[in-house]
Amino acid sequence: MSTDISRYTITAALPYANGPVHIGHLAGCYLPSDIYARYLRKNEKELIFVCGTDEHGAAINMKAKSEGAQPREIVDRYHEVIRGSLEDIGISFDIFSRTSKEVHHKTAQDFFKKLYDKGSLEEKVTKQYFDEEAAQFIADRFIVGECPNCHFNEAYGDQCENCGTSLSPTDLIEPKSRLSGAAPVLKETKHWFLPLDHLSGKIKDYIQAHENWRPNVYGQCMSWLDAGDGLQARSMTRDLDWGIPVPVEGADGKVLYVWFDAPIGYISATKELKGEAWTDWWTKEDTKLVHFIGKDNIVFHCIIFPAMLMEHGGFHLADEVPANEFLNLEGRKISTSRNWAVWLHEYLEDFPDQQDVLRYVLTATAPESKDNDFTWSDFQTRNNSELVAILGNFVNRVVVLMQKYYGGALPKPNELSPADESVLAEVAEAPANIADSIEKYRFREALSRMMNIARLGNKYLADEEPWKLIKTDPQRTETVMYVAAQVCAQLAQMMEPFMPFSAAKLQASLGMNKLSWSECQNKELIGPGSQISADGHLFSKIEDAMIERQMEKLKTPSESVNYSPLKDEIQFEDFEKLDLRVGTIVKAEKVKKADKLLHLEVDLGFETRSIVSGIAAFFDTEELAGQRVSVVVNLAPRKLRGVVSQGMILMAEDSEGKLKFTAAPEDMPNGAVIR
Repeated sequence: MSTDISRYTITAALPYANGPVHIGHLAGCYLPSDIYARYLRKNEKELIFVCGTDEHGAAINMKAKSEGAQPREIVDRYHEVIRGSLEDIGISFDIFSRTSKEVHHKTAQDFFKKLYDKGSLEEKVTKQYFDEEAAQFIADRFIVGECPNCHFNEAYGDQCENCGTSLSPTDLIEPKSRLSGAAPVLKETKHWFLPLDHLSGKIKDYIQAHENWRPNVYGQCMSWLDAGDGLQARSMTRDLDWGIPVPVEGADGKVLYVWFDAPIGYISATKELKGEAWTDWWTKEDTKLVHFIGKDNIVFHCIIFPAMLMEHGGFHLADEVPANEFLNLEGRKISTSRNWAVWLHEYLEDFPDQQDVLRYVLTATAPESKDNDFTWSDFQTRNNSELVAILGNFVNRVVVLMQKYYGGALPKPNELSPADESVLAEVAEAPANIADSIEKYRFREALSRMMNIARLGNKYLADEEPWKLIKTDPQRTETVMYVAAQVCAQLAQMMEPFMPFSAAKLQASLGMNKLSWSECQNKELIGPGSQISADGHLFSKIEDAMIERQMEKLKTPSESVNYSPLKDEIQFEDFEKLDLRVGTIVKAEKVKKADKLLHLEVDLGFETRSIVSGIAAFFDTEELAGQRVSVVVNLAPRKLRGVVSQGMILMAEDSEGKLKFTAAPEDMPNGAVIR
């Protein structure tokens, strides 16, 4: 750990206060940030761990309208739900604030005013979509339509979730308002823009100075910076009636863009926590700033927020942004709208006193470098086969034997054997190995190294067999139990960042206090004569019935399926314009710098076409060769990420949100017309 760092500012992405948090949120940023913060505290480092609810933006309005409530009612309710569930799972924030607080409003407005007074913002009159039925302008996220790139029918006004392309609402084909379902109209409005296009050089220098960031973070940032059009000016204000009023003349009825005010929430929460000393945590170069986020927030934390801080001046920029990928659930993308999620507050109700089981499983399967999957069967297996059978079994055996042989009093060791010395040396080295992984933000690896201490202890007991040795060599047994107790003591300390509830219980059972990380790098952590209590039970087996109940909760009745609304009626002549043909994919490869796009070569009989399709999330390139497909062959060519696309593959989405190829009859040759 670097010695020139005086303090650490750790932030976790502000959860949006229009619903509870689920396990995807927990695995994405809250667990890794908590592990890191707990590790630093155990290293006796000065730090603040900052978070709070994000309570502005159009989505809050939407939620309020759907429930016939006021925005304030929505954010008040979900702030408490989110705060309570994160606290109950053991996320150890130093402050969990709210962006609706006065201190935040003032901080965000002062920040905006500073940029405005410096001339850092560009005032523009633009045309924006207006919903005449709802009588309001519509935020980007609440306009849907056909993506001009991949022709996905439900692309949002700021991004297509299918192909990942960044969009503007006016790019959409046949846009619709999510407020009323009506087709919006363009209407002039005035807004203030952050000129990212003019700042791209400074931003690129900043990103390139952090080539050691996780590849997913660095790669996504560079793909934005190196895209054909580069960075574009982005509006920092919105036409809404819920949010922080824009503090300049001529801005009546306008509020700050939620992605302008939300990251400033880290700063305002620090002010709330530290008062006038807040500047030490945000402006000093000997402070290390670490943002923990999910991959969907990378651009905002690595490009937009740093650009804001650069233009304001005087701020220290993020040193690390260890963003995780997405966590899926039972092989499907987590969907809050379809209730395909494991909600944190419900887990805590269904599995009381088993917070550490979820913390363990989500850390062991964390999507650190690629999307990963949570399944209830794996949850059960990891609990029963790892926490119970390895960690819990070792601790329980030591505690039971200590009670049986010595009434709980740790014996003094006699002469140490080479095996004893080896185990004690490994135990003393474990903190350095775990620290190495944590400081590299490899929390899965760190957890595995912690569990290796338990595996070491189990092997040692199996090799020494103190339950047999006690009958033939009591003195040797004393030494074996002393060594085993040191392994237990190290587990009690090293578990703390990952499983704090179990660590506290084991520390109490061993009669130990919390030790600093440096104190843990010793061969003796618990001294002879220490009294060990009889309670060494840490984990309980999870039965099949408990898992079956969780699977039942995920089942969605067929009558509750949300069907997409029908499109506008067309004439037969419109349909006749489509030229549909049978084709066979002969080659597939990923499009560079585009996670969701595949470049396909499709044999149409009369020629081979180049087609770009946003299906990379659903298929591996190896499985596509030979796949029969239906193709729209008279679609105007379009260049996507530098690759010309000369058609479109027809797909269908099943009830689980997975894409499948539409049927192309096997007995029809390539190029045959589909009527």
